[in-house]
Amino acid sequence: MPSIDLSGKAAVVTGSGRGLGLAYAQALAAHGASVVVNDVDEAVAEAAVKSIEEAGGRAVAEVVPVGTSEAAERLVNRAVEEFGRLDVLVTNAGILRDKVLWKMTDEDFDAVITTHLKGTFTCARAAAVRMREQGEGGSLILVGSPAGQRGNFGQTNYAAAKAGIAAMARTWSMELGRANITVNAIVPVAATAMTETIPAFAPYIEAMKNGEPLPDFLRKGEGFGTPEDCAALVPFLASEAARGVTGQAIGIGGDKVALWSHPQEIRAAYADGGWTPGALADAWPTSVGAELQSVGIPAPKSPEA
Repeated sequence: MPSIDLSGKAAVVTGSGRGLGLAYAQALAAHGASVVVNDVDEAVAEAAVKSIEEAGGRAVAEVVPVGTSEAAERLVNRAVEEFGRLDVLVTNAGILRDKVLWKMTDEDFDAVITTHLKGTFTCARAAAVRMREQGEGGSLILVGSPAGQRGNFGQTNYAAAKAGIAAMARTWSMELGRANITVNAIVPVAATAMTETIPAFAPYIEAMKNGEPLPDFLRKGEGFGTPEDCAALVPFLASEAARGVTGQAIGIGGDKVALWSHPQEIRAAYADGGWTPGALADAWPTSVGAELQSVGIPAPKSPEA
């Protein structure tokens, strides 16, 4: 197997004080990268730094909520001040404000969009400017979600942000290709504070906390595991081994890794001179509308169920 060596590289991982973000930061450091750990809680950020240093890695904390251009500049500047450069950005920071459409407030919507979507944009922009100045390429690793790929009940704001992040990855992969900067979206599925609130996963996460392994139908069939299971994808995408991988949405979780398709036309029908509403109604059931696409994230099903 090729060796994944990130020695001499510097990374920023937003929202990396705990959960998936911490696993990403620890994995990057374990493969030689120096890491700027970011969180809104200073104690949590410092604990994350300590865990990396105790494992032999190098890290510093930058405590700031992502979303603004000023926060993005602080993160990039911290990497340059401490490590002399920036090679990898992982945009993991996120919050939830789940409500159904008719109950979601402007504040609920704006808070999630600011952190996830604008935070990804501002941090990626600042990182791209620095990487282009360095002239040695780099890696932008944007964190998506199955909710952004398929929608999810009660997550208008979150699903919209994550769908936008996948679209930005495709767009930026084209814009930054000449600078040798790869841009990919990852779609992790793991036992975290977010997913343990989902009833279908909750009992298995609780059992895992008590030392029981997750069953194969989750680890393989659903691609659901621990944050550490998802972390392997980040050092790979940051390495030379993935230099030809860009503009992709890649899912990982448990024992499974998968490539998500881009949205594309799947059926088409034609009418000479164009369509009328009546012609559409007549042709729809047996042409374009013969097999409509499903929505939502399928609930895990135990083989015993």
